[in-house]
Amino acid sequence: MGKKSRTVAVVDDDGSLRRSVARLVNAYGFSAVEYASAEAFLNRDPEAAIDCLVLDIDLEGITGLELQSKLDMAGSTLPVIFITALEDELLKKAAERTRCIAYLQKPFAGAALVAAINKALQS
Repeated sequence: MGKKSRTVAVVDDDGSLRRSVARLVNAYGFSAVEYASAEAFLNRDPEAAIDCLVLDIDLEGITGLELQSKLDMAGSTLPVIFITALEDELLKKAAERTRCIAYLQKPFAGAALVAAINKALQS
């Protein structure tokens, strides 16, 4: 029997980037599930197993940092990888104070994301 595929949720309001990241994740043997917003992620089927979260910081509505905070308050230990196009040192420091695995500036190398996912799933 083969090993069970791990599931990576990709939350980004940029559909093109979200699909690209999902394709990359799939190409490396993970299952990807896409969400266009933090609200969509929060409203997902609670039975859906998610092993890692790739999360855009600058989302419409609930931001990535706010979603991370909500997950923490709910007792989640889901590993989070932040991605962002924003160049903001204060935002980066705020993200790094969370328990995020990585903080990647867009555009980022696919290898950097895959390495962060592998690190997240080893935890």
